[in-house]
Amino acid sequence: MLKYEHLITQPIFFIFVAVSFLLAFGYFWGRRYNRKIFLSAFNDLVEVVKPDEQTFTNIGGTIGYHANLYIKKKGAPLSRVDATITLLPRQSWLYFPISKLIRKYDRLFITLHTKHPVPEEVHLIEVRYEGFRRSKITNVDRLNREDVIWGGLKFHLYYASTKMRNKITKFIETNSEPGIVRHIALVPEQKKGFIFLIPKRKQVARYLAPIYKSIPSLIES
Repeated sequence: MLKYEHLITQPIFFIFVAVSFLLAFGYFWGRRYNRKIFLSAFNDLVEVVKPDEQTFTNIGGTIGYHANLYIKKKGAPLSRVDATITLLPRQSWLYFPISKLIRKYDRLFITLHTKHPVPEEVHLIEVRYEGFRRSKITNVDRLNREDVIWGGLKFHLYYASTKMRNKITKFIETNSEPGIVRHIALVPEQKKGFIFLIPKRKQVARYLAPIYKSIPSLIES
């Protein structure tokens, strides 16, 4: 008779085994699911940008990845596109509910490096995202603010000139749905553009492409 044989007949033992099995299953499922999101998002990004060179870096195990896409084409308005994706910890079923409550969703941050100065600052940001992130727009006191409805969602449009306002509203009229897009910005001081999306499989290219194609018209003086 084994020394601890009596323990394996106790209900708590079977509960322990079941929980261990579920956690192990959750780890492999979550890791695989996150990888699918990451690969889908970055493949879509490459499809839209069509870089001449690219590098990808793991920055957080199964929940963080970074990409640098280099554009060397003559006459292109951008020199580089950087992207960072952070994913909910689906591989940890104990922490996942807490993370979901705090962070709410996966995140894809895209930075556009322009070759020439951005003419003026502009932000198109979804109201709930702005409130959740407590986003601080540095020059908000110098910008006009207008409420706009884009695809049924309320956005704040911050702009400096009527010309830029008209460009953004025309873009909204041409593209009726924001989809997974929550923030678009151009910041002259940094000579950069920024896009924030909630990455979902097979949707990044669909909603990023119209913005990317509009960048030349937005940054022209």
